[in-house]
Amino acid sequence: MTAPASPRPRPKVMTLTDAAAARVRAIMEKSDKEFVGVRVGVTNGGCAGMEYTMDYAEVQEPLDEIVEDKGVKILIDPKAVLFLLGTEMDYEVKKLESGFVFNNPNQSSACGCGISVEINPAAPEKLAEFSKAD
Repeated sequence: MTAPASPRPRPKVMTLTDAAAARVRAIMEKSDKEFVGVRVGVTNGGCAGMEYTMDYAEVQEPLDEIVEDKGVKILIDPKAVLFLLGTEMDYEVKKLESGFVFNNPNQSSACGCGISVEINPAAPEKLAEFSKAD
């Protein structure tokens, strides 16, 4: 008799590059307050329709999707999961600017300023892969 197969782990909603994880850790270490992680989401706004949001997370809400990657805890509002599924968060340093960048396969366009984006919900097959039990 063979042992039952263990369920495969559910994919993460988001991943972080080494640069993004290092920058988040550095920011959190310099904070004068204790936070449980960083809250990432999307909100309606801008000329393309949506904007990415990031903020310190003081508490973990019961329905938050939790992503732990490279020593960083990301909390995602359940309403944002469909828009962020498969996203990689990076941190880029350029000659005149630096900041977090979201490489999102669900993003269909962005405005010229680079802040506002158009994001479609994740494709059904991607959602089905994510929804499988842990």
